[in-house]
Amino acid sequence: MPFNDLFAAAGISGSGMTAERFRMEVIANNVANANSTRSANGGPFRRQDVVFAEVLGGAVRPGGGPTLRGVRAVDIVEDPSDLNRVHMPGHPDADADGFVLMPNVQLPIEMVNLVTAARAYEANLKAAQTFRTMNEQALSLLR
Repeated sequence: MPFNDLFAAAGISGSGMTAERFRMEVIANNVANANSTRSANGGPFRRQDVVFAEVLGGAVRPGGGPTLRGVRAVDIVEDPSDLNRVHMPGHPDADADGFVLMPNVQLPIEMVNLVTAARAYEANLKAAQTFRTMNEQALSLLR
């Protein structure tokens, strides 16, 4: 086993924490723009989501596939679901009938996603802490 493979677990946990932190930032952006009727693209804000991909190493494991080196965020995609139409005749973005297109952000869904991302971050942190504790114990045995 190469020396670098000894620390692969720490790298995988670190990449998971980085990816989940980025996911939490995107969720926070969704919540912050839940009532934004104007965006840089024109029209109301559209909910965004993060796409993850595995990071593979160059070595081949005994089972035949490449070794896993972690995860990374590869893209941010917009949710194509329908925008909400709300009757607000006095709103500056209202159409001729008084309806305003509102973002497709649903706060309960965003909160569930935020809790899920936070738990995944905590799981990666716990794995990194366990790896560190195991290494410390192994070093103390060598003394």
